[in-house]
Amino acid sequence: MNYKNEKILTKIIRYSLPLLTIVLSLVITLLLYLENKRTYEKEKNILNRTYIKKNKKLIQEEVHRIYDYITHMQRSTEKDLKESIKSRVYEAHAVATNLYNKYKDKKSKDEIFEIIKETLGSMVFNNGRGYYFIDDKTGTKKLQSLNKKYEGKNLSNFEDAKGYKFVKTIIKTIKEKSERFDTYYWYKPNDKKPYKKISFYKYFEPYDVVIGTGEYIKDFEKEVKKRVLEYVNLVRYSDFGYIFIIDYDFNYLSHIRKDNIGENVLNIEDGKNIHRVLKDMKIIAQNGEGYYSYIQYKKPKTNLPTRKISFVKGLNNWDWMIGTGFYQDDIEQSLMKKEEELNEKFFSYITNVIIVSSALSLLFLVISIYISKLLEDKFKSYKKEIENQQNVLAQQSKMASMGEMIANIAHQWRQPLSIISTAATGISFQKELDNLTDKEFYEATAKINDSAQYLSKTIDDFKNFFSPTKTEVDSNIKELFNKTFKLLEAQFKTKSIYIIQDIEDINFKTLENEFLQVLINILNNARDELIKYEHERYIFINAKKIEENLNIEIYDNAGGINKKFISKVFEPYFSTKDKSIGTGIGLYMSHEIISKHLHGTLTAENTKYEYKDELYKGAKFTIQIPIY
Repeated sequence: MNYKNEKILTKIIRYSLPLLTIVLSLVITLLLYLENKRTYEKEKNILNRTYIKKNKKLIQEEVHRIYDYITHMQRSTEKDLKESIKSRVYEAHAVATNLYNKYKDKKSKDEIFEIIKETLGSMVFNNGRGYYFIDDKTGTKKLQSLNKKYEGKNLSNFEDAKGYKFVKTIIKTIKEKSERFDTYYWYKPNDKKPYKKISFYKYFEPYDVVIGTGEYIKDFEKEVKKRVLEYVNLVRYSDFGYIFIIDYDFNYLSHIRKDNIGENVLNIEDGKNIHRVLKDMKIIAQNGEGYYSYIQYKKPKTNLPTRKISFVKGLNNWDWMIGTGFYQDDIEQSLMKKEEELNEKFFSYITNVIIVSSALSLLFLVISIYISKLLEDKFKSYKKEIENQQNVLAQQSKMASMGEMIANIAHQWRQPLSIISTAATGISFQKELDNLTDKEFYEATAKINDSAQYLSKTIDDFKNFFSPTKTEVDSNIKELFNKTFKLLEAQFKTKSIYIIQDIEDINFKTLENEFLQVLINILNNARDELIKYEHERYIFINAKKIEENLNIEIYDNAGGINKKFISKVFEPYFSTKDKSIGTGIGLYMSHEIISKHLHGTLTAENTKYEYKDELYKGAKFTIQIPIY
């Protein structure tokens, strides 16, 4: 931060809070006065005309809210059912797998299968409706715990109520060694009507079978209705507002009076001409929604006859009538009380606002001045501390990079030094034997010269990397990666690490050496993880232009980063490596360079992918920086 900006920021911290406090105090005081005056005048003028309208809107909104909740539950019924039966099958599959692994070295496969059948056959759920079945690839039923007559029978041509051969789908699941949901129509016990049923099958490899279960949507929907009604019975709004639900046979499903639930409204005689009232409300509900005014024979809390305005909405697919209402005597009492409150409140409020706002403004001013001074001191202290830490971290990162580069130089120099030594020794030996020809001499000296030139070029490459520069230059991403590979290729070759590239030809401006440092840090981290494994070692690099950004993905097949560590990889001094090979600052400095110097983002995540018909998992680092 330059000196001029620092002075501006210090002044902002010092004066902005006190000034803002004064302005806000005055504005809030004025707004409160104007708002209360406006509210008072408005409410006093329209209170008598709008109270019923507001209550009608309120009860409509409450009914719509409950209706929306119920329709949401209806829409999610099939989804929730699928999740439920899938979870059950996964549970059974895990039980079967554990039993197989437990006894596979102790009992025969047939004995183990009988144990699995006995165990799964005894597992019943969903209030006795749910059970597991096992089918093999011929369509033979191996387990059917609630209907033993089907066990051992070939049902491959079995059809549901609509002619669908669902056993064929089970056989297909086995052949594909997969899992799937299936829907068909089947009969409940003692019921001739077919109902929609959803099942889930999962392949069990040790016996080449599927384990499955299913549930009727109708049965699951009963559980949903029960949860819905439990929720609605708890809903209250305003002071005494509640939601009632009546089915189209006029039975109470939800009501503020618990004794009414399950009873027929006609038997309770809760209003005059109750049959006509219910019939009219049912017609309104079946046609959609609407208001209805009537005399309720017994008002809750008072048990007195009272005129009530209700709003009802029909849920025709469940034959439900959802409604609520308000009583006119409550409105008249509220109107009188509200008007008295407004008159008293307004005149006392104006005096209090002036006194309190003046006191608070003075108090906030003193506090804000103190906080501003405190913030200013803290800012200066924090700025100094950050500068010191950044200098230390930058130095550590530079030293760590230098150590890596020295190791790379050593790897780069081994082969040319060996060639020079071999050529020199060869011509010397040939000379002693007086057997050195001109051709052999010139070939040997050419090899020595080529190797020396390679050594010189290597020194130039590494010297350019360490050249201090803070100026953005025109760069090309392919060329930057080629420079990176030159600096690292010796170590990567000796460790049998293959780099798979998909790099587009993209030009952009950047701080080249800092960008190189980031690429080297990420690739070295991948190298350190890959050398722990004996399988084929790959690093994949994708670089492309996405909109106005350069997007780079670098990922490996080293197994990925532990989930509990992945959020910490960019923290200073955090490392999963041994302290002898990891300082924990490489990725931190890379993140600092990308975010603060190159104005981009650097993120880390685990990824799964397929390469050469093999499934791999590894850590993926994504760099995104603006091109322009």
